[in-house]
Amino acid sequence: MITPFLEFLQFEKRSSAHTIKSYQTDLEQFQKYLLFQYDCAEPETAKAPMLRSWIVSLMEEGLNPSSINRKIAALRTFYGYLRKKKHIDSDPTKILSALKARKKLPAFVEEKSMEMLFEEGTFADDFEGLRDRVIMELLYGSGIRLSELVELELKDLNLPARTIRVFGKRSKERIVPVSTSLVQLLQKYIAQRAPEENTDVLLLTDSNKAIYPVFVQRKVKQYLSAVTTLSQKSPHVLRHTYATHLLNRGADLNAIKELLGHANLAATQIYTHNSIEKLKKSHQQAHPKA
Repeated sequence: MITPFLEFLQFEKRSSAHTIKSYQTDLEQFQKYLLFQYDCAEPETAKAPMLRSWIVSLMEEGLNPSSINRKIAALRTFYGYLRKKKHIDSDPTKILSALKARKKLPAFVEEKSMEMLFEEGTFADDFEGLRDRVIMELLYGSGIRLSELVELELKDLNLPARTIRVFGKRSKERIVPVSTSLVQLLQKYIAQRAPEENTDVLLLTDSNKAIYPVFVQRKVKQYLSAVTTLSQKSPHVLRHTYATHLLNRGADLNAIKELLGHANLAATQIYTHNSIEKLKKSHQQAHPKA
């Protein structure tokens, strides 16, 4: 019944090729397990304990919880299809529960490394170098997302008030404060910026066109590579760095939530894990009985 199920996904559900391939792989793995472990050739005849046994075997193999959850989702969709088509009377996946996925701590750059980044000589002494510094300082100095940076316009700046207006997810508007030094940098950049093209767009490429995500990603990777060995060197890492440094220096978690434009506090609380790890390290290094 796997083939008709995959055809159902393709022609009736209009699922993506990637989804169909993933489900096919998962179900074929499950079928092989049933045949080897229970001499059961047809997944539609499998009983609930057999499904649970396969999940346990995957856990014992050390498979990532998120990968196991994907396989559970594939089983649920498959058996839901069989039930809908009346090939089975009851759904054996009801006994399965999704595994709690491991939380991956956000990567961030150490403060000393960020200080090194903005030392004299890092950025070229021309308009392109000035523009690159504005990109890096805006990402680190305001914590805005890549999409928010790309969409920034001149009218979004309120330099006398030291704030910028950004439009986040679902076009939600927020006002973000910036430092005096960043204001001065922006003033210098705007004074040198070509006025004849893209007058609404704040940041321009070398050819005076509006910047775009890949352009920014390349720049961030280039400059972060000089100061950190992190495998991730992306604009989002600078956003994580902004939040982590604020928290490490005593900023209120609710304030960080508002600055980042998070919809709820749960999204912001992940940064507390990095701070706790830092406290543990300090305790281990300093306490006599650590």
